[in-house]
Amino acid sequence: MDMKSLYLLIALAPLAGSLIAGLFGWAIGRRASHVVTILGVAVSAALSLKVLSGFVTGQAEVFNGPVYTWLTVGGHEYSVGFLVDSLSALMLVVVTSVSLMVHIYTIGYMQEDPGYQRFFSYISLFTFSMLMLVMSNNFIQLFFGWEAVGLVSYLLIGFWFKRPTAIFANLKAFLVNRVGDFGFLLGIGLVLAYFGGSLDYADVFAAAPALADKTIQIIPGVEWSLMTATCILLFIGAMGKSAQFPLHVWLPDSMEGPTPVSALIHAATMVTAGLFMVSRMSPLFELSDVALNFIMISGTITALFMGFLGVIQNDVKRVIAYSTLSQLGYMTVALGASAYSLAMFHVMTHACCKALLFLGAGSVIMGMHHDQDMRNMGGLRKYMPITWITSLIGSLALIGTPLFSGFYSKDSIIEAVHASSLPFAGVAYWALVIGVFVTAFYSFRLYFLVFHGKERWMENHGAHHGHEGDHEDEEPTADHHHGLGPNDKPHESPWVVTLPLVLLAIPSLAVGYFAIEPLLYGGFFKDVIIVNHHAHPAMEELAHEFHGAGAMAVHALTTLPFWLALGGVATAWFFYMKAPHIPAAIKQKFAVIDRVLENKYYMDDLYFNLFAKGSRALGTLFWKVGDMLLIDGLMVNGTAKLVGVFSRLTRKLQTGFIYSYAASMIIGVLGLMTLWFAGIILR
Repeated sequence: MDMKSLYLLIALAPLAGSLIAGLFGWAIGRRASHVVTILGVAVSAALSLKVLSGFVTGQAEVFNGPVYTWLTVGGHEYSVGFLVDSLSALMLVVVTSVSLMVHIYTIGYMQEDPGYQRFFSYISLFTFSMLMLVMSNNFIQLFFGWEAVGLVSYLLIGFWFKRPTAIFANLKAFLVNRVGDFGFLLGIGLVLAYFGGSLDYADVFAAAPALADKTIQIIPGVEWSLMTATCILLFIGAMGKSAQFPLHVWLPDSMEGPTPVSALIHAATMVTAGLFMVSRMSPLFELSDVALNFIMISGTITALFMGFLGVIQNDVKRVIAYSTLSQLGYMTVALGASAYSLAMFHVMTHACCKALLFLGAGSVIMGMHHDQDMRNMGGLRKYMPITWITSLIGSLALIGTPLFSGFYSKDSIIEAVHASSLPFAGVAYWALVIGVFVTAFYSFRLYFLVFHGKERWMENHGAHHGHEGDHEDEEPTADHHHGLGPNDKPHESPWVVTLPLVLLAIPSLAVGYFAIEPLLYGGFFKDVIIVNHHAHPAMEELAHEFHGAGAMAVHALTTLPFWLALGGVATAWFFYMKAPHIPAAIKQKFAVIDRVLENKYYMDDLYFNLFAKGSRALGTLFWKVGDMLLIDGLMVNGTAKLVGVFSRLTRKLQTGFIYSYAASMIIGVLGLMTLWFAGIILR
């Protein structure tokens, strides 16, 4: 099999499974539907591993070529094409492996849902869309994959379409991403206009250095750097997809979709698209320090302030959702520090532990009969041992425990930002350091409330509401009743749920240790990610200080982030296991801050009142003044009324009497003669 056929098979295998399950699922049944979709993703995952192993061993060559040319204009061809190098190979493995785990998990989680075949079709289509984005070698195909993941996320978030909250959530995600995508499209427009008319990456990157100092006038009389404007507009697209402040508001509400959707969106697909895009565009972003500062500021705000929101959540999935937002902020700050390879390393380690945590949360929700309020849990360790130990591994990886995967990427990001020469790097560094404590606190607050302490499901029965799928007239989830009854006990999930947990726990525990040196310091991304080390020396300084994965873990025991993480865990244990009255007292003492956090910094209210209501008011103004008054009232109906008035006047001249017409003719002739004589006299 030649390489082009291999890459086509990687991309199209999930699409084939999706189409079969979506179009013929009613005929082939549930079992066949999940078999064909899992088989398609498994084929894609196996081939992706083969491709990645080739780049790791140095045997694979970069593939960059068209697959199908669909338009030729002015000597430029616009094609469906693939660019497969070390960066896309890494993303192929992350996307397909996490997607495969989610597919297997879904068999158990959605087993009684009437939309079973439809769900498998959607998640396979999601995987195909992300693969097309990752493998693209031009902006047109990138934009196709970009919009396709947005469309399928809309379908998945609103999968239970009889729930008003789900419809609100998917509409919110769709609209917020339209804002980001508009900026992204404008950025692509600047590339098309100024970079030689080609949208192929290779051509654009080759033309970029000559345009580094070029300016344009977006506003008449105001000069802008072309590179800065292009990069900021492209990053606005990433702000939408990767949920960066202020376009982050859709991601927590995406929890309205089934739990496998949360794992797929938050771990490996949609939210990583923006990060991948910026890393791919490193030859452009390296030419604009202003754009890099802009990226770092957005990431810093997201990393710290979204972490604060995770502290006050009681829904087990929403805590993990805000954790995702915060970690995406860490990755974005790494991009701003020109540590693109480090951002992609954290994408990989975070995908493993975050998929593990979401699927673990889904297992807990199943064990609790679809109650997802942490205040109703406690003591689940002895009832759900596999879920407990895998969730502990995921939490330890997330907070950056030495030797766990998340430690190597997260601590490296903090050090890279500390070494950055950008003006905002100092503020970003301390924000990320504070974020370490916050992450450890809310992660282990969840862990202790769910798996340790008193068994609260009986004493709180019916007191709190937080049930997935608990809405009238909705489609049922994997279980038809919600919350534990008086005689119920939690139970461990079936093997199709626990097997993906175990398989994801392994890379969450170990992949960082083995991958950090080849990925960051072994030239894995050489000639793929371009960094101006003279202007942005962060990665060079990290390489100089790196002495092996083991030495890094030992050294971490003396660093501030380690002790802050340990302090966060200890504080969570003391607050929720030993002195649960303290959090309640703090909440009461700082009621104003708590209200701000509960209302998510009033960002939703701002968007609703300013943009939603404002745009509706503007539309109403255009409708009533522009459409009804000017167009209908004045131009259309006004013209008709004017003709009517003129007709009524002329109708009075039509008397029907011959003498009236004769008199009119005589008067007309006299008038013409008068004008003729007047003309002779004036001459």
